[in-house]
Amino acid sequence: MVRRKKESSHSISIKDVARLAGVSIATVSRVINKRDSVKEKNRLKVLDVIKELKFNPSVVAQRLATGRSNVVALVIPRYEGIFYSFYALELIRGVGTLCDALKMDLLLNLTDARSSINLKNVGGVIFADVIGNRVQLEDALAGGIPCVVVNCFVEDLAVSCIAIDNLGGAAEAVNYLISLGHKRIAHITGDMITQAASERLEGYKQALKKHGLSLEEEIIFKTDYSRGQARGAAEQLIKMPHPPTAVFVASDAMALEVMAVARERGKKIPQDLSIVGFDDNPSGLYGPVALTTVRQPLIKMAQESVRELSLLMSKKKSEFEKIILPTELVIRESCQKIG
Repeated sequence: MVRRKKESSHSISIKDVARLAGVSIATVSRVINKRDSVKEKNRLKVLDVIKELKFNPSVVAQRLATGRSNVVALVIPRYEGIFYSFYALELIRGVGTLCDALKMDLLLNLTDARSSINLKNVGGVIFADVIGNRVQLEDALAGGIPCVVVNCFVEDLAVSCIAIDNLGGAAEAVNYLISLGHKRIAHITGDMITQAASERLEGYKQALKKHGLSLEEEIIFKTDYSRGQARGAAEQLIKMPHPPTAVFVASDAMALEVMAVARERGKKIPQDLSIVGFDDNPSGLYGPVALTTVRQPLIKMAQESVRELSLLMSKKKSEFEKIILPTELVIRESCQKIG
């Protein structure tokens, strides 16, 4: 039996693996990247050498071997409300699941508008919303890096974007409350630095105008998407001498907090206050009253962004797409007719 000299793992390269396995560098690369076009005999030889040498291919090495990087950076703007967000968790889950299925590596980057992002050795970027960090998107595009924007419709840049019909979803929610006879409908917004929150507010306003109902600024409560601020808004709403009979809330997490506050104050849901949320967070199903909500296709948005980016990274397409995905009103138990 011939013993191979053990080499330091720091000095081992893809060339060493190819030499010891008796195959080409391209074959080793295809094995590392889990391509199907490798003979089983050669695949096993390469895997045996990789195991024996304890070879860990770096991202840079893989890029050099394949001519491109399979690393996807998911850039999420960092603001206070993001850490309370069902949206962010679903986005990471959706992007991560499809990246794994397509054998792409995911790099998560929480950023703010002031910091630059290191995109060295990155094959493509998914920007999860654009909140004060537009220059980061423009720099990536200028550098020729394939990009897709999600949860934000970007009209004035040559970039693919996949967004939600926040305006239409909000209007449908408020139209539903109006159809039940509600005439004074409050709104608890999300963080107004986000396009989603501003569009949901606009949808609320348009629905009121459509039905000839007055817009009352004193029953619009602006928050940062956190449950703490939603609680404060709910307490103000309930303490009013003549409180609204319904409220449209910009997220399910906040809507559940409003429901909790109302019940603590002796109010019955939906008899005393009808509530509609936005997201279709599963937690809305398990409270004392199932939450009526607007379902947004977050997983679909996330996975479509990965598919689109994959095509751009592989140069199978060069044109960009701009897509708005529809929402769906999900009627449960938290709303009631009045009058």
